[in-house]
Amino acid sequence: MSLRARLDAVIDEHNLLNHPFYQAWSAGTLPVEALKAYSNDWAAFIGKVPKGWAAHGDEAIAAEETEHRQLWEQFANGLGVTTGEATTPEVQELANTVDVLFGDAATSLGSLYAFEAQQPHTSKSKLEGLRKHYDVGEQGEEYFVVHETDFAEPALLLERMESLSSADQERAVAACEATAKALWNGLSGLYRPYESACAMA
Repeated sequence: MSLRARLDAVIDEHNLLNHPFYQAWSAGTLPVEALKAYSNDWAAFIGKVPKGWAAHGDEAIAAEETEHRQLWEQFANGLGVTTGEATTPEVQELANTVDVLFGDAATSLGSLYAFEAQQPHTSKSKLEGLRKHYDVGEQGEEYFVVHETDFAEPALLLERMESLSSADQERAVAACEATAKALWNGLSGLYRPYESACAMA
């Protein structure tokens, strides 16, 4: 099995588009309060992404990702939220997990891939959901507009992983799996308080 196939198989097991949080978002059954909690807590993860790119020497994309953190703030602001510390334990664990994995060149590649490979698809889905069911304004949508067609970053990460030694490729795959699980669990923690409301909607 190719490296890409292995990585994508790991992600498929924790495909965020299949998570009930994002499915409720797409259906418009997710309470606005859940979106507000998400916009605040997920910022703790988004704020770590520049470190992941810097770990393997890509300062240019790291700087771009720092700007994207501001686009995330616009999304939160569109919901009337100013972001602070994450309060959901599973999101705190996600931020802690990637903080460690983003501290190493090989594991940063795999960890970022778990997120970046899904980002175009999740951004497209979330943007459609926002436009149909929630009003965050054009500025609030911009983060997702920017990312719904960004297939270049996962391709770049894969290319860099393919140049790693076999041992480092194994570490990258393990990091991808750890991050994919942590992303899924983070959404689960955010969804739990609103699960009953979504089921009744």
